[in-house]
Amino acid sequence: MSTASTASALNGKLREQKGRGSSQRLRNQGFMPAVLYGQKDNLSLAVNPKELKKILDRKGKNALIDLSIEGDSGSSRKVLLKDYQTHPLRSAWVHVDFIEIDMAKKIRVHVPLRFVGVSAGEKLGGIANHVLRSLDVECLPADIPESIEVQMAEVQLGQAVHVSDLTIPANVKALNKPSGTVVSVQAEREEQPKPAEAVAAEGAAPAEAATAEAGKETGKEKEAAGAPAKAGK
Repeated sequence: MSTASTASALNGKLREQKGRGSSQRLRNQGFMPAVLYGQKDNLSLAVNPKELKKILDRKGKNALIDLSIEGDSGSSRKVLLKDYQTHPLRSAWVHVDFIEIDMAKKIRVHVPLRFVGVSAGEKLGGIANHVLRSLDVECLPADIPESIEVQMAEVQLGQAVHVSDLTIPANVKALNKPSGTVVSVQAEREEQPKPAEAVAAEGAAPAEAATAEAGKETGKEKEAAGAPAKAGK
């Protein structure tokens, strides 16, 4: 289980102009608008989305980033990705938020779960029901795991993996309830056959309706037969 302890370098620059037009011009130049929520100040920035994507593809969305800001009087800042927005029609990112962190203070993050292997229950036709896809943890920034593994091979039909079953580093605290279910493997539900009484009742209903309709027709015929003939003129 690896961690994102080594910060990856990313360059950014201060963004003075704001608004939709300015943001579009930035994107045309190969940059993306961003906001840094700092320890003491908030900054509007522009960053290269391709460089950011390389970092996140390699180390995950909890990657530590050493952000150097052109035009900022201070030194580089340690940041994490806080949030991002994507284009409504394309998968491209159009805006990101960073949050500055103190390497000496613990933080809370969501760590993705990585399911390893195929369970014994699935091999017998069972279905895995994933309740959690990530785990809430608290730790120092340097100790953030890239992911936490969930070993599936020994999970049988009708069994579940709980938070307490996971192997979590000693310097990382899971915030989810230990009894919480991570994944369970259940037999595929089959359509239950209907009880004989229900089948009989369903068959009887149309027959009863047909009998009632036939009774109405018979009654009409009797009425017609019993009616007196009209006298001739």
